[in-house]
Amino acid sequence: MPGVSIHVVDVTRGVPAAGMRVRVFASGPPGRRLVGEGPVGDDGTVRHPMNAGEGIAAGDYEVELAAGPWYRARGDDVPSPAFLETALFRFAIADVHEHVHLPIKLSPFGLSVWRGR
Repeated sequence: MPGVSIHVVDVTRGVPAAGMRVRVFASGPPGRRLVGEGPVGDDGTVRHPMNAGEGIAAGDYEVELAAGPWYRARGDDVPSPAFLETALFRFAIADVHEHVHLPIKLSPFGLSVWRGR
């Protein structure tokens, strides 16, 4: 099934980053366009129609994670702005018939992301 799905885990605790705000943008002519947004759910996923391909076309994209505000809301001792106040990841979609799954592992000081299936 086509689409983009995102799964975010806080590796400092080994739990889903439930409540973290995530936005996905298409980034290309005519400019940056929001295609999906929402909080990370209790299961670590972001539920949005883009999961089923709505608003997704071939091109460049950016995932934006509001990491700093999320860590501070949890009571973690991170400054404002945090090292990863807003974490960005850029990726591209060539074939809109394939599903792009982005597992994201995050800490206050780094992130790891890859294309899953």
